[in-house]
Amino acid sequence: MLTVVTGINWGDEGKGRVIDLLAEKANVVARFQGGDNAGHTVVVGKEKYVMNLLPSGILHPDVVCVLGPGMVIDLEELLHEMDSLREKGISITPRNLKISDKATISMPWHRIQDELEEERLSGSGRAFGSTKRGIAYAYSDKYRKKTLRIGDLLHLEEPEVQDRISMILEAKNLELAGCYHQEPMSESAFRFWCGGMAESLRDYISDTGTFLENELKEGKRVLLEAQLGAMRD
Repeated sequence: MLTVVTGINWGDEGKGRVIDLLAEKANVVARFQGGDNAGHTVVVGKEKYVMNLLPSGILHPDVVCVLGPGMVIDLEELLHEMDSLREKGISITPRNLKISDKATISMPWHRIQDELEEERLSGSGRAFGSTKRGIAYAYSDKYRKKTLRIGDLLHLEEPEVQDRISMILEAKNLELAGCYHQEPMSESAFRFWCGGMAESLRDYISDTGTFLENELKEGKRVLLEAQLGAMRD
C-alpha cells in the first residue's frame, strides 16, 4: 500500500507531525524530492528531534527510511544530522537508512553561490530571501549535468568519474571567478572531500527504486513524504 503526504499550501503545514503518526504503521518512509532547506521537528516526551533531510520515520526502529533519487543531498548536513540523532539514542544503520545512488549531491560550492548571489542582490534591495542552503543551485547543476550523483562516490577511481570531476570544477571555477571574483577551488581538495564522503556513506548507498518496487510487491506499507507545499513546488 502506498500513502503520499504533501502540503497543499506553501509549506510549514505540519507535515512532519502527520508523517510521524503514520510512520508508526508504515514499513518504509521515503523522501523523494527537496533538500535540507526546510525541515520538521518532532517532540517525543521531553526530547526534541530536528530533521532537515531524514524522514521522521527514522525515529521508529522498525521503519526503513529512504532518501530518494529526486533529492539533492548536502552530505555534510546529512552526516551531521545522523550524528545528532545518534547522540539522542536513535539507531541509524544501513538496515534502516537507504540513500539512492541516483540522488544528486548538493556540493559545498552550492551554498557559497547561494550566499554570494543573495549578497549581490541585497545591494539593490532585490534579495530573494533564500535559506542559503544552495538548493536552487544544486537542482540547476543537476539539469545542466554539472554535478555528481551519490552513486558516483562508489566509482571515484573510474576514468569517467574522474573526467567529470575535472569538467565540473573547471566550469564552476569559471562561474565563481567570472561572476563573483572568487579564488578557484582546488580539484585535489575536492577529490579528497569526495573520498571522505564515500568512506562515511558507502554502506548506505543503493538502488532505492528497486528496493521500493520489491517492498510494494510484497505488500509492505510505503509512505512517501514531500518536503515543501504543493503551491511552492
